[in-house]
Amino acid sequence: MAVTGISANRLELLQIANAVAQEKNIDREIVIEALEEAIQKGAKSRYGAHHDIRARIDPKTGELALTRHVTIVEDDWMPEDELEEFNDSAMVRLTDASRRDPEAVVGKEYVEDLPPFEFGRVQTQMARQVITGKVREAERANQYEEFKDRVGEIVNGTVKRVEYGNTIVDLGRGEGIMRRDQSIPREVFNIGDRIRTYIYDVRPEAKGPQIMLSRAHPGFMAKLFAQEVPEVYDGVIEIRAAARDAGSRAKMAVLSNDSSIDPVGACVGMRGSRVQAVVAELQGEKIDIIQWNPDEPTFIVNALAPAEVSKVVLDEEADRVEVVVPDEQLSLAIGRRGQNVRLASQLTGWQIDIITESQDSERRQREFSERTQLFQEALDVDEVIAQLLVTEGFATVEDLAFVDAYEVAEIEGFDDDTAEELQARARDYLEKQSAILDARRIELGVLDEVLAVPGVTLPIAVALGEGGVKTVEDLADLATDEIRGGYEMKNGERTKVAGVLESFNLAQEDAELLILQARVAAGWIDASELPQPPEPEYEEEYAEGEYDPEAVFDAAPEGDADIQVTADDAGVEDDLEPTRDA
Repeated sequence: MAVTGISANRLELLQIANAVAQEKNIDREIVIEALEEAIQKGAKSRYGAHHDIRARIDPKTGELALTRHVTIVEDDWMPEDELEEFNDSAMVRLTDASRRDPEAVVGKEYVEDLPPFEFGRVQTQMARQVITGKVREAERANQYEEFKDRVGEIVNGTVKRVEYGNTIVDLGRGEGIMRRDQSIPREVFNIGDRIRTYIYDVRPEAKGPQIMLSRAHPGFMAKLFAQEVPEVYDGVIEIRAAARDAGSRAKMAVLSNDSSIDPVGACVGMRGSRVQAVVAELQGEKIDIIQWNPDEPTFIVNALAPAEVSKVVLDEEADRVEVVVPDEQLSLAIGRRGQNVRLASQLTGWQIDIITESQDSERRQREFSERTQLFQEALDVDEVIAQLLVTEGFATVEDLAFVDAYEVAEIEGFDDDTAEELQARARDYLEKQSAILDARRIELGVLDEVLAVPGVTLPIAVALGEGGVKTVEDLADLATDEIRGGYEMKNGERTKVAGVLESFNLAQEDAELLILQARVAAGWIDASELPQPPEPEYEEEYAEGEYDPEAVFDAAPEGDADIQVTADDAGVEDDLEPTRDA
């Protein structure tokens, strides 16, 4: 756009503003402001940059007013920064102004109209740069406002160019970039190709909004199903989760809000017509559509399809799940290069560890042998009695020592005298172990005050001493990672750092509470700052002899044992029925 001079026809200025605004799809007022700034800078280059010259274009008539302003300032006026100084061409001190104007006050402005002038080559070039910059800024702001609310949508565009594997896509009113890692592997685009992409992020940057596109994002697949499946578009069927290994395989969990509609069947379509349309767009990517389930074990079993699952063991504190599969199903459950279990983990949000039934059996036999040997040595009994105790669910000597005597006496072949004797031996063993641990604690220099901190047991006190924690202040000064263990970056590598109580597998909340208790004991904080336990909620009591497995399960404290759900329990055949592993 050329600027020839301010003596141009008034209508020409408005015509210029209207044409630029329409062409660039920006507000007319922004173009008029750009013209005003351009004329203002041209005038300053002619009359002097130190003058306060302002240009004003009437948006209705196109009338141009060019004025010079002088402002009255205080006599002791001081600059706001080091670069600023008194400008006698745009400022006048109050004393000097009062000599000519009796009504002079600080802040009053004197306005002088300037005559029109013709733009020279320098002024024209400067005006062109100003207007171009303003228009470009307005275009960028418009692009950001338009696309920032379109995150999560599929857009159509044309490939404009390909640079180092990154594809630049013309979206009509803006340009998007699809990076190499966001494209489907082995997919090649040429300039001019029509392409469908997914907007996953819009970032405002100095050089303009960055519209980030993807064809590998799980949301792209979900939106394609919304286009192909009317029930998904209408919200009757929800896509609750999706995970993709772009170009190879994907998993998608769906849920129907209408019990009469099968969500999996609706997404697959008649003879696979609907899913095949999506597969074609994703370059042959195999898609497993599974039914979402609010019950986590059932959902995990579904997510690992087509592999069969025998048992699921949840560790809710660590967000990990151990899945037991038949030996012949191991490779199918893991998938090629771990693809199946990786996608299932992304889909469910759980870290999944897979073992075979034989490995699970070997581990249980090993645990059975270790517990049997423990009871033999601690209670000085023969193998048969030790095995009976383990079979009945006793895992530690503490379990036996402090359980109600009738539970021991009810074991087949035992009587009250046998139960009393076994528990007496168990308590003697624990006392001896406590004496040994206490002696070790004293030897390590761990003070009695540490043992008095709520949550600190003798084994924990010994472990603290071996870790160099000997006083309440030492314990109070620890961080949770120093207690539980964690990871840190060393020389660019993620390195494991052991915690002083790592072997105790304390939950994050328990470690934090232990530190807070130590800080209370050390006088650093008040006991009122400790987190308050939630109020227990009790349901209606059951008559004596009645048994409600769900109530017992809910009432059990967290962390006491893992939750085990077999494949049958997880909805493969029967209803879910959690059990607890001793």
